[in-house]
Amino acid sequence: MAEERLQKILAHAGIASRRRAEELITAGRVSVNGATVTELGSKADPATDRVKVDGRVLSAPKHHLYLALNKPKNCVSTVRDPQGRETVLSFFKGLRERIYPVGRLDYASEGLLLLTNDGDFANHLMSPASHVTKTYLVKVNGALTTEQEEQFRRGIPMHGRRTAPAGLKLIRKGENPWYEVRLVEGRQNQIRIMFKHFGRLVEKLKRVKIGFLDLGDLKPGAYRTLTNAEVARFRKLMHLASPVDGARMKS
Repeated sequence: MAEERLQKILAHAGIASRRRAEELITAGRVSVNGATVTELGSKADPATDRVKVDGRVLSAPKHHLYLALNKPKNCVSTVRDPQGRETVLSFFKGLRERIYPVGRLDYASEGLLLLTNDGDFANHLMSPASHVTKTYLVKVNGALTTEQEEQFRRGIPMHGRRTAPAGLKLIRKGENPWYEVRLVEGRQNQIRIMFKHFGRLVEKLKRVKIGFLDLGDLKPGAYRTLTNAEVARFRKLMHLASPVDGARMKS
């Protein structure tokens, strides 16, 4: 087998998304044949090289898993947390396979979060190029003006780069109105920063939909396995080929 970039090898092994795999590498948590590797772009041959993460030998997942979780507030969307806070993996204690979140919902946010051990699936779903829309319900401490709403939809400057066009609809009026927000990108704390740009603070934020997939009646902390049809529909949406190893899904 030819050499591949380490972050791709880690993603295929179900350790993390490629973006997160890069963080593992630069943090010195990955070794190849006993030597710690910290340089991005480093390569290895998964067939012959001994790759370890945190001292554990890498092995490909036997089955691909695709799970939908209703993430509660006050937990982090990571595999581990340096501050010792609860992570979303605490809701999957009986699961033997290693999984990781596809993207993130911040600590104070709640709602639909997908987890998987399929690196290609996660990488494509997180990419804005896939044009998979995420839908959120957002409660803020004051209404935007009509002009501000239009600016929100067109995009605002954020960390030196304008946000992509967004969907925005007022769904409940009042002193603390609710908006529906639709994004095709998922930059960290993006919705909170966008409202803050107009002097508004987000009081509640809940993701209710990813692409076609609704949160449904999942209670906070509960999860379910995606069906064959749902995974196939996501793959079609992202123009992603079907896995060759036989995914574990419910029909």
